[in-house]
Amino acid sequence: MKLELITLTGAKIQDDVYEVMVPTPTGTIALFPGHMPLVTLAVPGVISVRRKRSDGDDKLEHFASNGGVIEVGQNVRILVDEADHADDIQEADARKALEEAQALKAKAKDRIALDDAQAMVDRQTTRLKVAELRRHHRRQDKL
Repeated sequence: MKLELITLTGAKIQDDVYEVMVPTPTGTIALFPGHMPLVTLAVPGVISVRRKRSDGDDKLEHFASNGGVIEVGQNVRILVDEADHADDIQEADARKALEEAQALKAKAKDRIALDDAQAMVDRQTTRLKVAELRRHHRRQDKL
């Protein structure tokens, strides 16, 4: 099936893939060729892509996403504000940004500031999770 992972800055993937795992409000769903038509929300979390049926979990590509919309028909289209590929995430930078977001959250004086800070915490937590997945797979490759 063809996957289009589209962000505000352009396409991250426009290619044939075997499987896509996407976080939704009711949990992570796996999309395979021939999946029933569906339109649903993607929530912040990890989007994982398996390019070929024979690819093991160590070949999955991971993206940190802040959520968006999923449309499944003949193809899969995922529209999100951002989707950071694991290779593009600098773990030290994400860790520092998480600490700063946590500090902002602790200092929040109203609901809007608290919600904004929580969104930043969630974004950096997801980015760190994706960086950890990349590090884990690289460690497995060396074994």
